[in-house]
Amino acid sequence: MRPSNRDRILESAVRLVQREGVTAVTFDSVAAEAELTRGGIMYHFPSREGLLVAIHEHLAERWEGTLEADAGHPADELTAGERLAAYIRVSAESATRAELQLMLEAATRPEWAAPWSAVLERWAPVPDGAETDPTALSLLVARLAADGLWMFESLAYRSMPDTQRRAVAEHLARAVAEAPGA
Repeated sequence: MRPSNRDRILESAVRLVQREGVTAVTFDSVAAEAELTRGGIMYHFPSREGLLVAIHEHLAERWEGTLEADAGHPADELTAGERLAAYIRVSAESATRAELQLMLEAATRPEWAAPWSAVLERWAPVPDGAETDPTALSLLVARLAADGLWMFESLAYRSMPDTQRRAVAEHLARAVAEAPGA
């Protein structure tokens, strides 16, 4: 099935962010990337703000779909440990620089952060009581390590070899699985 122009626009905008950063997203640059007219972009997104909100929603939905595919089930059918293990594997394998840039930009904009926060709360929430509960602490450390691996891959001057990145992710996923009550 052919993707809709809306999806084509969003994917084009994501490519721009990946390549040039969030500030590169303008109606003209997205139109050029999508091979559409500026009017074609504005038909779907009457404002740049609306386009940026849609990019965040689009990527968060795609991210959640990847998490569900990895885990084999929706979040509400999994244990906390199973959800976190999927988050670790997906963060190591498919998280992109564009997602990281957009999430960083969203930190000060609640309307941009909402789609990301919803996915994070379902799949890798910060556990309560980590300062006194060893299991909660193990889950928190694994989550922070997965986030660090993603940032390393997005920001480092060179990529980690695939086999090494997968080994790190599997090590973290095993640690989560071995945590009592996870």
